[in-house]
Amino acid sequence: MAYDLMLVVALWLATLFPMVALANNAVQGALVQSLVFLEMYAFFVFFWLYRGQTLGMLAWRLTIRTDDGTPLTLMRVTMRFFATVLPLLVAALVWRPAGLPAVALCIAAGALGHAWIHIDRKGRSFADWLSGTRIVRVPASSGGPLE
Repeated sequence: MAYDLMLVVALWLATLFPMVALANNAVQGALVQSLVFLEMYAFFVFFWLYRGQTLGMLAWRLTIRTDDGTPLTLMRVTMRFFATVLPLLVAALVWRPAGLPAVALCIAAGALGHAWIHIDRKGRSFADWLSGTRIVRVPASSGGPLE
């Protein structure tokens, strides 16, 4: 996830730097927040649909597969994306009205959703369970660049 986060932040910087330069001022507000959120959504959905893995997952030889062996669909990867980012979205919404304890609770819930892979018999996170997917390790190919 850290690899993909760095790529998403680079995408955001490539978008926001020109906006700041053109505005000659800080850019903020709902439109900018929506834009960077849509960029993050598009990044993950594109890579998950196109090759079943993001660039960060490629480095670790991981891929997403469906439980029933069917191809990934836009609905499945959208459900997976929102199940993953939901705790962060809720944390952002409760930051001002409820304070740091509520944010910590939301982040802990998100961490528990990912830690669920250690409890689930099939090794699925909450997002996997909800979307009917799972992360699997891709065997190393002979003579490949990752060996």
